[in-house]
Amino acid sequence: MHDIRAIRENPQVYVAGWSSRGVEDADGLVADILRLDGELRRAQTTGQDALAKRNAASKLIGAAMGKKDMAEADRLKAEVEALKGDIAAAAEVEARVGKELRDLLAAQKNLAAEDVPDGEDEAGNVEVGAWGEPRRMGPAKDHADLGEALGMLDFEAAAKMSGARFAVLKGQLARLERAVGQFMLDMQTDQHGYLEVNPPYLVRDEAMFGTGQLPKFADDLFGAQAGSSSAMLKTATLNGVREAFQEWKRSGWLVTPNQDDPEGLGVAAYDIEEFFEYLEISPRLPDPIFDEVLLDKPQRWLIPTAEVSLTNLVRESILSEDDLATPMRMTALTPCFRAEAGSAGRDTRGLIRQHQFSKVEMVSIARPEDSDAEHERMTACAEAVLKALELPFRRMLLCKGDMGFSAQKTFDLEVWLPSQGTYREISSCSNCGDFQARRMDARFKRAGEKKTEFVHTLNGSGLAVGRTLVAIMENYQQDDGRIAVPAALQPYMGGLQFVGGQ
Repeated sequence: MHDIRAIRENPQVYVAGWSSRGVEDADGLVADILRLDGELRRAQTTGQDALAKRNAASKLIGAAMGKKDMAEADRLKAEVEALKGDIAAAAEVEARVGKELRDLLAAQKNLAAEDVPDGEDEAGNVEVGAWGEPRRMGPAKDHADLGEALGMLDFEAAAKMSGARFAVLKGQLARLERAVGQFMLDMQTDQHGYLEVNPPYLVRDEAMFGTGQLPKFADDLFGAQAGSSSAMLKTATLNGVREAFQEWKRSGWLVTPNQDDPEGLGVAAYDIEEFFEYLEISPRLPDPIFDEVLLDKPQRWLIPTAEVSLTNLVRESILSEDDLATPMRMTALTPCFRAEAGSAGRDTRGLIRQHQFSKVEMVSIARPEDSDAEHERMTACAEAVLKALELPFRRMLLCKGDMGFSAQKTFDLEVWLPSQGTYREISSCSNCGDFQARRMDARFKRAGEKKTEFVHTLNGSGLAVGRTLVAIMENYQQDDGRIAVPAALQPYMGGLQFVGGQ
């Protein structure tokens, strides 16, 4: 989220910043924001002035009546009534324009840090480091072929029950995937000082909004509903029922009972209060309409990454400076769920891009002056996993056009995949500055200070389990089709040295 005061004071900074992040008409965008800001402030001023005048007039009514000046009292009463209308009108404008301004600001990307390179897409990313010697074996088998040949990776069975972009892992390969996740979680907690957290996998709209997934990226998420239509009706939120009422009214379904509709299933309701009364009497509603209106909005969202759950642990809170003397560091190993709406045709085979996968996530909460150093530390913690597994990788500084929505600076780690003869992303570590904190209202107070400041939030993969498994399978493949188990993972595998062996 962006600070409207900062935009007001330095509009050209935002014009330049958003232009560099792909906004085509940043001048027009900033002009719209400032126009709405002006309208909002004028409505607020109008409402405050009318309220002050009403209060003053109300006090004078008693004085006039005390003097038995009924004409003056009546005039003041009429003035109060008129001012009430002015106050209500100003409040309506304030609510409407305020929402429009908030929605517009919420849809805009974070500004990039000064040292982030220009660029429109991944071609503008800059390699800033590398480790290990890429293994160029020929011919290198793809991880999907390796797993299927071992009888331990089954895409067909997964597709029958869940569709594309799902997989079933079996036997030693399933154990290897479990070992990868446990090893990474242990490394981040035991060696790097992250606090292990077991967070919810289902979250509300507010949590997704806080980290920037909503409202812009709803199509990339999986939603979840609970219960049937009738159960949903009984537990629907006030706003949900209001939305349903308006939709049914627009659709023409809300009609008065008549001889052709003796039970009144058309709903004898012209306003929302009567509608609520009707629901108490008869919950019978047409399922198709009900499903389209109420059930198209999930009750909960499945997390696309534990970043959502971990970062929201500090939402709507005020930390002390002592709480952040050392950055707050948390980690979790969770399943993640992504619709991959924007990846049609990409990585359709194998484990690279799945709807469901596991990931060890790292999240840090820091003071503004500590976040750059924490970003470097977090990225090094992710690199340590790849080094321990002896997987060649490189570090990329993402350009402005390739960074995520909430990030102000991002390092991607890309691991070497022999079958593709190239590096592929396995971790993304981002400093979001105060962007997410503003959306979550996560603040801290310095010792001796009255005012509060927004914290800085950082997140990174430490690492994506499925992609790490892919890298192990391909880099450790043997001529006989087996897969060697990296030395660091053998204690997690009961001493097993090869997948596909005894």
